Amino acid sequence: MRRAAGWAAGAAAAVLVAAGAITYAVAGDDGGSRVPSAGSADAGFARDMAVHHQQAVEMSYIVRDRTKDEEVRRLAYDIAQTQANQRGMMIGWLDLWGLPKVSSEPPMAWMGMGEVPSAGEGSLMPGMATDAEMEKLGTLSGRRAEVYYLQLMTEHHKGGVHMAGGCAEKCTVGVERRLARGMVEAQESEIRLMADMLAERGAKPRS
Repeated sequence: MRRAAGWAAGAAAAVLVAAGAITYAVAGDDGGSRVPSAGSADAGFARDMAVHHQQAVEMSYIVRDRTKDEEVRRLAYDIAQTQANQRGMMIGWLDLWGLPKVSSEPPMAWMGMGEVPSAGEGSLMPGMATDAEMEKLGTLSGRRAEVYYLQLMTEHHKGGVHMAGGCAEKCTVGVERRLARGMVEAQESEIRLMADMLAERGAKPRS
């Protein structure tokens, strides 16, 4: 029960922080009027993480329909709500900055990664599930769906932590850097939690 309460508290805190941040996330929050360029780390992170988050939201809603396990359903709901909220913030920043939501550059080029090898169709960035994996998740139920979701989301979070860490180092807009740091802390905590949940189900993370 303590662990479940921790999820709810953590998710609620993330949503409150996100909601508060959007009220002052204009072109810059450090007293200046500088707007990030389309090729900046700030814009690149907002674009790429919005895409990354969208898949996590979709994955979480899929598993909520495939299991009755309250522990997994609660985690999936918390992830979906937190990441949908954060995605809305990042899209909102791009609108405020007057920047495009898509780029001709490869994903994560702002991190200096260039062309990132794809794990398969639908996996645009490290950690993202392929179309085939998303389809498979939708065919499973019960314990098998729970384990597969936890494994996929663990990989997804690892990719998200890597990207958020890049923004924490390279982004120049203070509120975005702080959000990125918060993502690293929250997702690393959830990775540990999901490892425990997998162990309870006689399974392990993929790597």
